[in-house]
Amino acid sequence: MSAAQAWRQFGDGPLSRITSRVYILLAVELLLLLTTLPGLLPLLLLGRDPSNLPLVALFLIPVGPAISAALYALRHQRPDLTDLRAAALFWRGYRANLSGVLRVWVPTLLWLTVLAVNLAYRGAVGLPGWWSVPLVLIGVGVALCAANALVITSLFDFRTRDVLRLAVHFLVRTPGVTVGNALLLAAATGITAVFSEAVLAMLGSIAVLAFLRISDPMVHLIRKEFTA
Repeated sequence: MSAAQAWRQFGDGPLSRITSRVYILLAVELLLLLTTLPGLLPLLLLGRDPSNLPLVALFLIPVGPAISAALYALRHQRPDLTDLRAAALFWRGYRANLSGVLRVWVPTLLWLTVLAVNLAYRGAVGLPGWWSVPLVLIGVGVALCAANALVITSLFDFRTRDVLRLAVHFLVRTPGVTVGNALLLAAATGITAVFSEAVLAMLGSIAVLAFLRISDPMVHLIRKEFTA
């Protein structure tokens, strides 16, 4: 057996695969932290007061492009264990998807901020208590639609209006994806509420990987039915 063959057998083993996956996740995690740092640091200093909700939305703007780049990098990472290009793929996805993601992400933050402010100050604006339920449901619907749109924008080249149509369509078409994203959203909200945004940020690459795996059925159908 030649040295090259011996190295290939060693390189294809379970330990090498685990090491490769850990390296990719760590690289993506570091880049996620780097690209969200301008918003994350001031966000950590804000008090948890409803009056700060517009600032929270402002500081969350860098998160959308960062998640998109991470989705792109994890999706396009080749299975070859010697081809570890997570950083290059991350920056390629960041540059390619930046404008498209912002066209989806910024309106989403705006909608969620308006809903959250109305929910927090429903007494001051004269809304009855039962309005809390539809406001929460609308907020969840907007968040789930935005989740689909974020994946589609990150992995495909569609016009923004087509991205939104597909995002809404697949809320019903792929109920498993919708439920999975709802559970992931609930987990992220719980971690933030119990601990802090910093803890969620430290789990960013794992959360994005879970997000990508949950969305696999939708991605498969879009590639099969809407691309050449």
